[in-house]
Formats: sequence, structure tokens, C-alpha cells
Amino acid sequence: MLACCNTFAQAPLGRQQHGANQRLARHCHDSAFATVVLEGGYLEAGDEGRRTVGPGDVLVHHAYESHLDCFCSRGAQVLILPIASDFAVPLFGRVTDPDALVRMARHSPRDAWFALAGDMQACEQRHLDWPDLLAEDLRNDPGLSLQHWADVHGLRPETVSRGFQLAYGSSPKAFRAAVRARAAFTRIRESRQPLADIAATLGYADQAHMSRAVKALTGHMPRTLRVS
Repeated sequence: MLACCNTFAQAPLGRQQHGANQRLARHCHDSAFATVVLEGGYLEAGDEGRRTVGPGDVLVHHAYESHLDCFCSRGAQVLILPIASDFAVPLFGRVTDPDALVRMARHSPRDAWFALAGDMQACEQRHLDWPDLLAEDLRNDPGLSLQHWADVHGLRPETVSRGFQLAYGSSPKAFRAAVRARAAFTRIRESRQPLADIAATLGYADQAHMSRAVKALTGHMPRTLRVS
């Protein structure tokens, strides 16, 4: 299934091996999961920024979050664990004994997740080059003018577009659209705020515009996403 130019799939659970210098184009999983790095390393550029990770690092991904991955010359071995709903953890951190999680996950991935959540230490490490500053501004300001942003930072608009595409695997406009749709999805699921108010808060022209964006991201209309 395709939406917002991202490939959708349920995250495969368990231990995975990625090859040397492998690159996974920007994609989106329809379920939440945590990635524990066991060996090697890679750079991930996602909706919440870019981070370079190595053994012991943990990346938490929410449902419908998009990212690309560029693996190092040694490749990487990772453990993928399902995230229990309604369990808040940092987006990025470290664990002291990833091998213990591997052993636990053989018998119960759910127990391994709870052990990870209890052991994980938050970390704010991330890249802070201009593409990352733009990504943050696109997340925070749905009405951001890319022309104005380029002028303020002394960059040509074409440089901004090309450089952001290279760093994040997405044009700035497509990145903003996907992040805003995911923000709408989250508010729809987690609040009782009227849909029209959510649309206005997030800068959509109207509720119908938001509904189309959310359906493109998730495959579902907003009214069917409300948790009763």
C-alpha cells in the first residue's frame, strides 16, 4: 500500500541483519515499534530528525512515522520489538544490556519491550545541520514559507530543496505534509477535540482537506480512527 510516496508495511519483529552500505529509501510502518541496535550502526533520518546510532542505542517509532536508513560499512544487526499501547517512552535512548533483550524476546517480545522501557535512558543526541533545523521548523510551523526560510538562512531555494531531499529522502513540502498528517492522526486518536478544530489548529484549509491527508497516510477516514 502506498501513501504520501512512502511504502507501508507492518514492522517485522525479531532480530534482523542489514548489509554493508545498505540504504533503505524513506518508508513508513503502520504500527509502532522499537529498534535496538545490537551490532554495527547506521544513520536514520525520520520525522523526528536525524540520528547516527550504534550498539546499545534505541530508536522508538510511532505508527505512520516515516524514515530512511543508511547503514555503515559494517552493516548492522538490530532487534525489533512491538510497543505496548499507552506506554510513553523517549524517542531515542540507550540500554545497558541489549543481549539480555534478545534472549528475552525469543520467549516473549512483549516482556522484552517492558524490560527495554524500564531500562532505557533518554538521550537527546541528534544531527543539527541546516536540513535538521528546517525539519524542526516544518514540524512546528505548518504555514512556514520555504522561500522566507531560505532567505533568512542565506541559502538559495533550490539548494534547500536539493539538500533536504538528499538528507531526508523527501522534498520539504512532502515532509511537511506527512508530518502534519501524522500530527492530525495522533490528535484524532488521543483527544475528543472536534475534527474541524484539529484541522484549523494544524493549518489545514478545512476539515475535508485534513480528512484527505489522514486517509492518504493511514488508509482510514478520521471518524473511523476515534477510539471509543
